[in-house]
Amino acid sequence: MSYSERGAGAGGVRLAVGPISVAEHLAFVRAQRSVSFLQTPAWGRVKTEWRSESLGWYDGRQLVGAGLVLHRPVPRLDRYTLAYLPEGPVIDWTGDLDAWLDPLAAHLKAHGAFAIRLGPPVRTHTWSAAQVKEGIVAPDTKRLTDMSGEWADPVGARVTERLRNAGWLPQSPEDGFGVGHPQFKYEIPLAGRTEDELLRGMNQLWRRNIKRAAKEGVEVTVGEDLKAFHDLYVHTAERDRFTPRPLRYFETMFAALRAEDPERIRLYQAHHQGDLVAATILVRVGAHAWYSYGASSTHKREVRGSNACQWAMIRDALAAGCDTYDLRGITPTLDADDPHVGLIQFKVGTGGHAVRYVGEWDLPLRPMVYRAFDLYMQRRARRS
Repeated sequence: MSYSERGAGAGGVRLAVGPISVAEHLAFVRAQRSVSFLQTPAWGRVKTEWRSESLGWYDGRQLVGAGLVLHRPVPRLDRYTLAYLPEGPVIDWTGDLDAWLDPLAAHLKAHGAFAIRLGPPVRTHTWSAAQVKEGIVAPDTKRLTDMSGEWADPVGARVTERLRNAGWLPQSPEDGFGVGHPQFKYEIPLAGRTEDELLRGMNQLWRRNIKRAAKEGVEVTVGEDLKAFHDLYVHTAERDRFTPRPLRYFETMFAALRAEDPERIRLYQAHHQGDLVAATILVRVGAHAWYSYGASSTHKREVRGSNACQWAMIRDALAAGCDTYDLRGITPTLDADDPHVGLIQFKVGTGGHAVRYVGEWDLPLRPMVYRAFDLYMQRRARRS
């Protein structure tokens, strides 16, 4: 792979990469059917510990691609940065990748990046809910990848091969969870379906829990009380043993995303007889909606507030014309003895399917600095 300012695509098309304004970036995002919220200009204002910039790909004078780049400096080498494009960039992944990625590498290297990390929004395999359920009970099946998928995407296979051949290094761990964004996700297709069809696609337990919440009088509203959400979220973190984000993070997230689009982010709150029993956060860009965060009370779990919140978000995503409701990350484990299997068991009850994406990849631009950064990250991981 050559590092030229321009790359020649199929048919001799030449692309150039350069900075674009926030307004240009947002206009490009709004013209797409689906873009990850991690690739919106607003996300750069959420990640305050990173420096952000918007880059565009030009075919002549026409803007044909865009990406949010988050820059993280190397400890003690502040003039070099890791250039990170989470779940991006927004380009034509079916085309000639050299034409898109050569000029990106040239631009970022010229501006001090020691490496690029990106996560192509491209699927490789899909497993149906029925396949996942069968895999969980099959004694010889330990991982999703032990089963052939219901559907394999040739574009994903080609992107994976082209990245590897061009010197990119895969970063997604085998268990599916790492420092970046998950390679395996659980998604519910919404396009062309009705509420009744979505309910029928859920398992009996999910349908029963949704009905139970309604019978118990659980009321789900779109609210504004982030402090109440955060108190419940901290309670959930203590119960489920994870480290919660501070309230300020959610305040920044809501302010930034709403400034870009008032409908971009919503807080759902489930109350039972005046008590907050569950709360969730929904993010939507175009035709894609994400379940982003959730919290639930240990008290009154039997009224099924979490299921009520999920069903309210799914219905609102459907009403908004979304193609996909995204339950975010899972691990690929189907081993009944693995504690992570509970996550996929919960999500598979919604119907839908498990999806494997291409994952995150690094391209070292300054190999010595990249190795030093890699060693630093390994030491930090051992200390945590």
